[in-house]
Amino acid sequence: MTNREGKAPTLRDVARAAGTSTAVVSYVMNNGPRPVAAETRERVLAAAAELDYRPNRIARALRSRTTGVVGLILADASNPYFGALAHHIEQTLDKHGKLTLIGNAGYSPDRQKHLADKFLAAQVDGLIIVSADGGADVATHAERAGVPAVYVHNQPEDGQVPAVPADNEAAVQKAVAHLRSHGHTRIAFLAGPHDAGPVGRRRAVWETASAHADAPLLRCEYARAAAAALTRRLISEDAMPAALITATDEQAIGVLAGARASGLPVPDRLAVISLDGTPDSAYTAPALTATEQPLHTMAQQAVALLLNGSSPQPSAHASLVLRQSCGCPPA
Repeated sequence: MTNREGKAPTLRDVARAAGTSTAVVSYVMNNGPRPVAAETRERVLAAAAELDYRPNRIARALRSRTTGVVGLILADASNPYFGALAHHIEQTLDKHGKLTLIGNAGYSPDRQKHLADKFLAAQVDGLIIVSADGGADVATHAERAGVPAVYVHNQPEDGQVPAVPADNEAAVQKAVAHLRSHGHTRIAFLAGPHDAGPVGRRRAVWETASAHADAPLLRCEYARAAAAALTRRLISEDAMPAALITATDEQAIGVLAGARASGLPVPDRLAVISLDGTPDSAYTAPALTATEQPLHTMAQQAVALLLNGSSPQPSAHASLVLRQSCGCPPA
């Protein structure tokens, strides 16, 4: 079975090959609005596959006034944590028949607003925003334009639309409790350059859990190079703490690299736990103990809020994944 040479197959071509009407083919391709007998559906799908037919998304959008596209704005696409979260969101949207259009804000609130404006101009069906700290509440801007939006992982302090947060409180509490089980009483915390967003909330929980312990608060950018440089400096000044919780995996990987470059053994002289739990954390040297954020559940909840206005399940908690960087023996 072949199509007219040099031309993309049409709905009419599929109908002719399947021996049915174009209306029936449309019902099959759009899952409605009318039911189609199972045998007929299989015949239509087989003909479409043989002809390599692809529905015209633009024509469908004009008819239905929906594009089937959801915009996903990431705080920083180069960060493996956000990349892993985007993977789960894209997979979840795909199960709902939605195409994901991804934009990278690069931690810039201005870039985040620019992407939101571009996505809205492209008439996306919705926006999911992994927010950069600061800047305008772009989700509210989207909803004023009649486009549903949700935040995931982070949202503005005055955000008015639904949000699915990361697990900041339990993650820190589990990390502190585990390092104490190894005998550490003075547990430092490596935060970002400021206390906005989830990292600020994680720092606040650490501060409460470490009250009266005289534990140092360290700061650097959310980058491996910055954390490695900080670690080398602290070691050279004989000021490196014996136990450390890092706000992100990127910082933790930098800490491990800086310790190795300076000859400081981990975990013998420095125990480390991170609070993200990205796939990269299992492949450091030594392997990084981390509180693994429930990214799959967060993605499911964000998509449910966007498409249905409700979440199918309560928030999940981060789980502590024990590896060697904290002092636990190899599994």
